[in-house]
Amino acid sequence: MLEISGLTWATTIGVIVLLLAVDLVLAAWRPHRIGFREATLWSVFYILVAVAFGVWFASAHGGGFGAEYFAGYIVEKSLSVDNLFVFVIIMTTFLVPEEHQHKVLTFGIVLALIMRGIFIAVGATLLSLFSFMFLLFGLLLIFTAVQLFRHRDEDPDVENNVVVKTARKLIPVTDDYVGGKIFTRVDGKRLATPLFIVLVAIGGVDLLFALDSIPAVFGVTEEPYIVFTANAFALLGLRALFFLVKGLLDRLVYLSAGLAIILAFIGVKLILHWAHVDISESVPEVPTPLSLGVIIAILVVVTVASLIKTRNDPSAKAHPGSLRGSHRDRDE
Repeated sequence: MLEISGLTWATTIGVIVLLLAVDLVLAAWRPHRIGFREATLWSVFYILVAVAFGVWFASAHGGGFGAEYFAGYIVEKSLSVDNLFVFVIIMTTFLVPEEHQHKVLTFGIVLALIMRGIFIAVGATLLSLFSFMFLLFGLLLIFTAVQLFRHRDEDPDVENNVVVKTARKLIPVTDDYVGGKIFTRVDGKRLATPLFIVLVAIGGVDLLFALDSIPAVFGVTEEPYIVFTANAFALLGLRALFFLVKGLLDRLVYLSAGLAIILAFIGVKLILHWAHVDISESVPEVPTPLSLGVIIAILVVVTVASLIKTRNDPSAKAHPGSLRGSHRDRDE
């Protein structure tokens, strides 16, 4: 078992909150269009922070736990790229001005961290009390993988999202963004701006991704501290990564299929672990180094295949995938 002191937990959370605060302050203090150079520098910075933490963690607690952290970080980082796809769709659907996009992204990251922190606490408690939760988590990931693979060439239907539609019905919304405000007053009436609807949509997406990503990373490690740090460091660089790769996202045509395979692999790993613990120790388990190698190999193959595909067929366009058929498809 990994022994993490209260001081280490407090220091880790403090560093993450500090980095988040820097993001929030920069987003509020100097709204501007994020250029390629700035996005690259921030992305490299956050990756170096995550790697530096992993090196320290491995040296302090052993290479086994270090491998679990890096495997979890890579899983969460790859899922966060798919998260970016959906963010792009939301930004495009609601015509969010570029100078306000970083504000939306920072909100999305903060909310995602809060939601995932709650899910991590609940998930760790359930796994410690009921070993059959490994089976349920595994089946959930396999179901998600099948649905994602089936609808890998579709986009989520943001406008028909039940949360977004309910928010529009309950709260009157202005026609423009009113300088990036969330609420404003018009003729003495308090109205929401389209930015509020965007934030609601982002929140709904964060919830769905938390439901998938937490079981996925628990498939790599059972340690709540590793699950939390892998999620936190993967999410912290999401804002900069968005501006860095949003022009390249359309070229990752096989990403959804690759993520579906990764989720299915981790689902099988969880089920084997459950069978090993609850049925027979003769049931083989998938070691962490093998998991790390498989995940990296899938991501490399997916990336290379996507770039070759789009080079040979420039009309090919990537999609984030959907867990159910689009509204349009159901109507047809």
